[in-house]
Amino acid sequence: MGGKILAVASEVFPLVKTGGLADVVGALPGALAHHGVEMRVMVPGYPQIMAALKEAQPVHRYDDLFGGPARILAGRTHGLDLLIVDAPHLFDRPGNPYLGPDGADWPDNWQRFAALSRAAADMGQGAVKAFVPEIVQAHDWQAALAVAYLNFAPSPAAKTILTVHNIAFQGQFPATIFPSLGLPDAAFAIGGVEYYGGVGYLKGGLHYADAITTVSPSYADEITTPDYGMGLDGLLRARRDVLTGIVNGIDTAIWSPASDQHLALTYVPRNFIQRRQANKRAIEQRLGLQEGDGPLFCVVSRLTWQKGMDLLVQCLDGLVGQGARLALLGAGEAALESDFKAAAAMYPGRIGVVIGYDESLSHLLQGGADSILIPSRFEPCGLTQLYGLRYGCVPVVAHVGGLADTIVDANEAALDQESATGLKFAPVDTSALARAIDRAIRLYADRKAWNSIQKAGMKTDVSWEKSAKRYALLYKKLLENRHEAR
Repeated sequence: MGGKILAVASEVFPLVKTGGLADVVGALPGALAHHGVEMRVMVPGYPQIMAALKEAQPVHRYDDLFGGPARILAGRTHGLDLLIVDAPHLFDRPGNPYLGPDGADWPDNWQRFAALSRAAADMGQGAVKAFVPEIVQAHDWQAALAVAYLNFAPSPAAKTILTVHNIAFQGQFPATIFPSLGLPDAAFAIGGVEYYGGVGYLKGGLHYADAITTVSPSYADEITTPDYGMGLDGLLRARRDVLTGIVNGIDTAIWSPASDQHLALTYVPRNFIQRRQANKRAIEQRLGLQEGDGPLFCVVSRLTWQKGMDLLVQCLDGLVGQGARLALLGAGEAALESDFKAAAAMYPGRIGVVIGYDESLSHLLQGGADSILIPSRFEPCGLTQLYGLRYGCVPVVAHVGGLADTIVDANEAALDQESATGLKFAPVDTSALARAIDRAIRLYADRKAWNSIQKAGMKTDVSWEKSAKRYALLYKKLLENRHEAR
């Protein structure tokens, strides 16, 4: 199918990661290469990215890019062809890519990500002759302004796609920044980047993009409604003809129970029942949990309202009371961190909590826990349930977004057909979650049924193959339209 694509994002796995965005941006280029698509990834020159580049060549220079000199560097690392916006005055800062030492957003984030977008738009207009993209695919609000810049660029310029990973994060700033963005006055309008009197990066990208994608079909539908659209549902309804949902995949080389070095014991479908027990024992030792006959649930999540973690706190007495245990890895809202630590103190040996993020432990939890709990109030796609399927860690999920699209509920018909891969519940409230946990505990007691769910999950294709093909077809369609327009 072919095509030259510039992906623009604020993070990329394995170099910089705060969430699933990085995983997607890191995995897509390799998956798309099988379809003849040449994708390069543009990212900010954070310290960890600059340190990972052994050799990088400057391919474009700026005397002044939002307050200082900058370069675009081309380099390759971890199998990724990268274009790095090397602007030390904006990106040479340690730690989280978005937050300062005080935990608050960097006050110049509007400049930092406008600079990333400006550089991407320049690439889309042929600034670097060695790689002139036919399509610029901007990921989330941090790259969305590239779409606006390209909309006002003189022809010819690349076509644009805006991919929304989470519409709750929109990049909203005061109107006072607009004169510094370098956009024409016409852009500050309802049909542009203006948003409730301020500047909306994501809103502008959604308005101007040639195509909009999000990370699951159900989420694409949900965000056109007031309940999930976060104030942008009207715009998205108006643009429904260019909105597509393409579910994420996972990197099945990194997430493979057959070769995962983070596990105490690797396994394949034919021997997983026995060998997963070694991983369960390792979890128990790591988190100080007692052995038990009931299921071991796990959570690997940000501890936030969106993720439904407050609902889970209210279900912990019932979970422990039925002989189940919980191993939790996550960080987030201080009140929720305190609630889970208090629960672990109340139920020593039954609830184990690790506050923070530990990539190795996240793999071990998938490889040894019986079930993963994902009670999100909204979930554009979700990746942890896909890891769960791959590892035989049965997902218990809210019936929203990508969770609804990727899990087959263990209802009676699905169990009879041996097609069930997890449990879904709705509405997303405490009572429904408690009933889902109860149902999981009962199913776990029927080991034949439980093992059937695990096996069906492990057979599910959670790779990027189908999704990459859909992206490649979208690129092809956009390029055909571009050529017809000429």
